[in-house]
Amino acid sequence: MPLRQKIVAIMIAISIFIVIIELVRKRKLREEYSWLWLFTGAALVILTIRYDLLIKLTHLIGAVLPTSTLFFCGLIFLMLVCIQFSIKISTLANQVKDLIQEVTLLKSEGLRKDNFDCRERKEKDTDISQ
Repeated sequence: MPLRQKIVAIMIAISIFIVIIELVRKRKLREEYSWLWLFTGAALVILTIRYDLLIKLTHLIGAVLPTSTLFFCGLIFLMLVCIQFSIKISTLANQVKDLIQEVTLLKSEGLRKDNFDCRERKEKDTDISQ
């Protein structure tokens, strides 16, 4: 790998680290998700510094070019991220459904109690007027 490409790749990886740490610090990204992105940045640095590992990985998976390996790994990475987000969305949807059911039950109990209170007041008013 030419020196210019190594420098650009390392700068991109360092930028990823800085952005992720800033997002976590500003609480725009939760720590549980930051590890995935920090691992990605570390993998970029390692593969940039040790280009021979990328060549070995390319031969291991049967690809012809290292760029094909990078695209393949990127595709797998994005699929795993999509699966993780799908699981999280499903969990949140179930929680929202449960909350809606609880709120509905609480409202119906509140309405019943309000109706009961209104009946009691009417009965008291009729008792007082008699």
